[in-house]
Amino acid sequence: MTSAHGVPAGMSAHVSSQTGSVKNPAPVRMLGWAILAVMAAFLLNNYLNYWQDLPGIAPIFGGKANSAMSAVWSWGQLGLYGLMVVLACVYVSKTGSVTLRQDSRRISDLNAYLIRAAFWAVLIVGVVDTVISFLRVEGLLEAVVGTDMTAELGRSQFRGAYVHMPLIALSFVIAAFTRTLGFTWLALLVVVSELLIVIGRFIFSYEQAFMADLVRFWYAGLFLFASAYTLLEEGHVRVDILYASLSRRTKGYVNAIGSLFLGVALCWVVLIIGMGSKQSIINSPILSYETTQAGFGLYVKYLMAGYLGVFAVTMMVQFVSYFMDAVADIRGEPGGRDHDSHAVQ
Repeated sequence: MTSAHGVPAGMSAHVSSQTGSVKNPAPVRMLGWAILAVMAAFLLNNYLNYWQDLPGIAPIFGGKANSAMSAVWSWGQLGLYGLMVVLACVYVSKTGSVTLRQDSRRISDLNAYLIRAAFWAVLIVGVVDTVISFLRVEGLLEAVVGTDMTAELGRSQFRGAYVHMPLIALSFVIAAFTRTLGFTWLALLVVVSELLIVIGRFIFSYEQAFMADLVRFWYAGLFLFASAYTLLEEGHVRVDILYASLSRRTKGYVNAIGSLFLGVALCWVVLIIGMGSKQSIINSPILSYETTQAGFGLYVKYLMAGYLGVFAVTMMVQFVSYFMDAVADIRGEPGGRDHDSHAVQ
């Protein structure tokens, strides 16, 4: 005889007697989803502040509002945080039968989608921008797209807004229909692109700035975007003296505390410092579509600054998933992962 969730009735009663509300640990789920909700509100407000020139929440806390309407917008932007948290709480209350393991898997799957989209964006933007730069440096672009378009493609603001951004949007669509993260292929492409540089330089005496830019563009994406996936697969190097000898429950405490106070906290530091103002290290290059000094290199330097934001977001999402899974270990929920194994060698 089994329960409604497919767990033998005797086992369900035994687990519930040991752990209490195993099937609906609402406070833990609310905390996890609230962290993600606040992060989403922060990112949305960052866009509203610096791309749409809204005042932000600073006027509420002592900043000067330019007008009454600015004050209204400030309160509205502050209310966005509350709204997102309320939506997170509503979601948790409406899905009371969802376990921590299930929620952890859902969040991890969401993160996998974001990382897939980032992979496809890096791949497609890199290839297209390389083709444009090659045609431009060889004087062939004008014959392909015309004089006016050639001039426009020479401006980073045009190429970024009208070439890169549509390709990034396309990447999110492709990611919805694929189920592979593709980091093995990206690593192979890094090797192939570096090999082409060597062949071009030493055999054909041909080398252009965009070739090295492409290697850096893909190489940085490989390491920063794969970090969250590596965390999921227990692939990060764990230097421990005591951890391996701890019980499963104690390991759950270590992982839960570490996820919140080390992992999530670090990601917030990256986001706040990197996106805290218009001149911050992430916002400033993206707002200006910053490029390298090489005139015929790739126009992707601003996207590489954005890599830090993608890294922080995907790592925070994965740490929240890891936190829920760790609390499930503490509570004794069945179906946990073996944290001593390493899927990525």
